[in-house]
Amino acid sequence: MKLLVFGRSGQVATELRKQAYSRGILVDALGRSEADLLDSAICAERVRETDADVIINAAAYTAVDKAEKEQDVARRINADAPGSMARAAAKRGLPFLHISTDYVFDGSGENARNTDDPTGPLGVYGRTKLDGEKQVAAAGGWHGILRTSWVFSAHGSNFVKSMLRLAETREHLTVVADQIGGPTPAADIAATLLDMAEKGANVEDGVFHYAGAPDTSWAEFAREVFLQADLNISVEDIPTSAYPTPAVRPKNSRLDCSRLERTYGLSRPNWKAGLAEVLAQLGQIKNPSSKG
Repeated sequence: MKLLVFGRSGQVATELRKQAYSRGILVDALGRSEADLLDSAICAERVRETDADVIINAAAYTAVDKAEKEQDVARRINADAPGSMARAAAKRGLPFLHISTDYVFDGSGENARNTDDPTGPLGVYGRTKLDGEKQVAAAGGWHGILRTSWVFSAHGSNFVKSMLRLAETREHLTVVADQIGGPTPAADIAATLLDMAEKGANVEDGVFHYAGAPDTSWAEFAREVFLQADLNISVEDIPTSAYPTPAVRPKNSRLDCSRLERTYGLSRPNWKAGLAEVLAQLGQIKNPSSKG
């Protein structure tokens, strides 16, 4: 099997390349120089000319706050580019996998959101990702949209690495405690996408949710980072209102992942175990099997 992957250096794209190699799956990973997502025509051309069996879009505009000012850029990358890829894939009969986000919901309530629950993004990032979902679905081909949340890994920028960086100069941190969701290791997202790719169009398509378990708050997530890394950093709970940001964050990011389990037999990953693996990769702990 061969995959065409849009994205090369992002968290999930990096893990996809690593894991595909270990599975004997060929990957043609496209960075910005090969396929600039600001140019949807180029993205479609890459799909038309590929000899891959499955297309995966693992690239996105994820600067949530910056998107409030760069709305056109976010739209072109998060909506128009994947839509163009999906239409080209549909014309060739190629399965198309696309990563989306919990930000397509409004964050109200306390129940986990099902795949068919009403959406209601709060900001530009969420709106452009939702538009991308709609364009992918409207393309008419087999598609798998994987909504996930709170992605972390040893690569790129993410919450875990931010906490470790802050711990270098501080002994006390204030972290938001009223936003709840499932931290999700990029390695597990990549494994899930590869499992989906291997089954191809042999199962039902549409939207699927995939997030780490158990659900937690950012503050508790931070405490677990410091606990596993054996760092004596105190964490003080604060409300979202005490940490204003240009883009509004959803307070409830819980995702019901039952459809993915029914369709693919894939359960939610234990994010604490995934955290131990990431900390080991970062040199923060020596024996990840004893953590989590």
